[in-house]
Amino acid sequence: MAKLLTRLDRYIIKKFLGTFVFSILIIISIAIIFDFAERLDDFLERKAPIEKILFDYYLNFIPYFVNLFTPLFVFISVIFFTSKLAQRSEIIAMLSSGINFSRILYPYLLSAMVIAVFTWFSSNFFVPRATKNKLAFEEVYIRNPFYNKDVHIHRQIEPGIYVYMETFAVENDMAYRFSMEKFENKKLVSKLYTDYAQYDSTTDKWKFINCFIRNFTDAGENIQKFTMIDSSINLKSEEFKRRTEFVETMDFFRLNEYIEQKRMEGDENVIHYEVVRYQRFINPLSIFVLTLIGVSVSSRKKRGGIGAHLGLGLGLSFSYIVFMQISTYMAIGGSLPPWLGVSLPTIAFSFIAVFLYIKVPK
Repeated sequence: MAKLLTRLDRYIIKKFLGTFVFSILIIISIAIIFDFAERLDDFLERKAPIEKILFDYYLNFIPYFVNLFTPLFVFISVIFFTSKLAQRSEIIAMLSSGINFSRILYPYLLSAMVIAVFTWFSSNFFVPRATKNKLAFEEVYIRNPFYNKDVHIHRQIEPGIYVYMETFAVENDMAYRFSMEKFENKKLVSKLYTDYAQYDSTTDKWKFINCFIRNFTDAGENIQKFTMIDSSINLKSEEFKRRTEFVETMDFFRLNEYIEQKRMEGDENVIHYEVVRYQRFINPLSIFVLTLIGVSVSSRKKRGGIGAHLGLGLGLSFSYIVFMQISTYMAIGGSLPPWLGVSLPTIAFSFIAVFLYIKVPK
């Protein structure tokens, strides 16, 4: 690889990656300071140990934050160091020496590829582990106790077996207005219903209190009443004690399995899980788009210098963030398919990138 790279390529790659790492260190340091100032009251009130703050929270906060904003770090880094090259007339010198602008892009895109591959692997394997430790710390020392606010909860726990509960109380593992239906060949064969169903974590069973079971046969139906039934079904109370952020703790393979499971169960939050999965693919791709925009915007020598380039870059990055938030909320709300809601900002900015690239003097 080293023989395929010219001295100019190595120079640009060094500037690109060096500025990228430096910008991450600066922004992460600022983010930690602000986050610590915001969380200090919680740390003191709940007596969080210093070692847990440092190693369980902030050590895992860093990869989560870096992975979340890597495309924007790349964008700002490209604009910053490329505008410096342009102001020193180095871009003009490269073009005057006969180097095509497309050839100048080669080390940029190569650097973007390195960052994109690293981002994909980290977001699918490394960051989920860090996020798991971070969320575990937050549950103990930052967040208020979790309450399940969902109502009219429907689940398909196995093929042909459906459960319903009106509400679920996290504090005592109690489901209210619970029913379970069993179908065979699309025909209802039995239905259990009760006002109270409690999960026993020690036995991994549900206790159905004062329940009724209706059995449907060709001869008719009969109703049985029971004071209490202990039953093992494919449903655990932990399913109703998790925040939606829980999905961010899953690696690539577990996330795909979880989405298929939740789709079978008819979980209404499955769209949110699909959005997370698509974000892990689209964010690395957006690095290439933002790199091309950054080079195209900042390769011209302007009277305003670096400040003008940074101002334009920050405006574009702000527009990208707003667009991304709006389209993501539309996807979660069901107005757009999850893949389109996540991809739409990158698709739109791809056209902007091509337009700006065409307009660059070559």
